[in-house]
Amino acid sequence: MKADEKESVMAAFKAGDIRVLVSTTVIEVGVDVPNATVMLVEHAERFGLTQLHQLRGRVGRGGNRSTCILLAQSGFGDEALKRLKTMASTNDGFRIAEVDLELRGPGELFGTRQSGMLNLKIADLVTDQAILESARNEAQAVVETDPRLSETRNRPIREMVLKAYGKNLGLIEVG
Repeated sequence: MKADEKESVMAAFKAGDIRVLVSTTVIEVGVDVPNATVMLVEHAERFGLTQLHQLRGRVGRGGNRSTCILLAQSGFGDEALKRLKTMASTNDGFRIAEVDLELRGPGELFGTRQSGMLNLKIADLVTDQAILESARNEAQAVVETDPRLSETRNRPIREMVLKAYGKNLGLIEVG
């Protein structure tokens, strides 16, 4: 459909003139139809947790009870099963994000990949959150007092950062 035709159909759906809408995942972006109460997602095993959560959020915005049906094909893997079980067991976006982090990893610290595991030698982003937060606070305190890590006591840290991330530092900007 052309853009103006899509807008016309969405306006008619929102107004209640169209009672059933069959769509691609374009439905997830900016659609707010409080009267929408049922959503069926075909091939739900193909979607990531975040997208499933966003799709599910398109129904139930009004006062009426809503249902989101995740229809999956057989023969999918363990990871897809964990995603579907997570969606069936919780509406908590934070819990869904934690499972997504466990499954996909955080992506690159510097770069453009949105999934994959970080090359951390000691910590695990999922199970070591408390110690990582403490380390972050300590690092932030050092950077606040010596942003360029130029003081004698901080030079070893600077050297380690340059060694580990030097080639990628051009991808970031510190404000």
